[in-house]
Amino acid sequence: MWLILTFLLFNSYPNEDWGATWGATGHRVIAEVANKYLTNNSNERIIKILNGETLVNASTHADDIKSDSRYDNFYDWHFLNMELDDDYQDIIPSEKGDVFIAINKCIDILESDSTSDSEKSFYLKLLVHFVGDLHQPLHIGRYEDRGANRVYVKWFGRNSNLHRVWDSDMINSHNMSYSELAINLPNPDFLVFTDEAKDFERADILDWVNEIHVYTNQIYAGVSVDDKLGYEYQYKNFGTVEELLLIGGIRLAKILNYLFD
Repeated sequence: MWLILTFLLFNSYPNEDWGATWGATGHRVIAEVANKYLTNNSNERIIKILNGETLVNASTHADDIKSDSRYDNFYDWHFLNMELDDDYQDIIPSEKGDVFIAINKCIDILESDSTSDSEKSFYLKLLVHFVGDLHQPLHIGRYEDRGANRVYVKWFGRNSNLHRVWDSDMINSHNMSYSELAINLPNPDFLVFTDEAKDFERADILDWVNEIHVYTNQIYAGVSVDDKLGYEYQYKNFGTVEELLLIGGIRLAKILNYLFD
């Protein structure tokens, strides 16, 4: 009996979480990268708004509150659903909101002079998290498989799903802390993104959604249900994970400098 229970515990498919995110490590990496690109003015204002809490620690708050039913309305803000051949401007947005709507809403609230200090702190934490979510390509996944949560695969022989592989399995298998991973990300000068030197504009968010969705298509095309993934998949794809963490951090800093400098 004990052997059966042990097998079920370690080999059952993970519980589905449609709004699952990069995982704590990924979000902390993005916040740590953003810290390097903040102006002094922005950094000082952020420290004040967060009452001394670090941006890194704040980055996981939107996941931390999922267990509190008072925040159920924010669940759909972590992702959006599009068919693979759609662009965001061609779809009807969810009435419950999505990650594109969420980022814009957070910016609106943080820009408002009527926003209380406590509201600014809360929505700043959400903004940090949702910019990170946007740069995990399977947060712009298909509705029918819950953003690849139902694309079941093996990861080094253990049951997982494609969404989880990109959220956390590859990062965890790399076996670095968030600070170690942030330090060892690629040099941004060698990225394929060419527009990151310009100042942030609100229209950029739509461009980012459609840009990340290209990665979504590539990820879906590269894996089938029941595929056995491991060293080869990690080798071929972890560079993309690193690039997306880096670009997510740079873009987060651009938004924060736009808001607070």
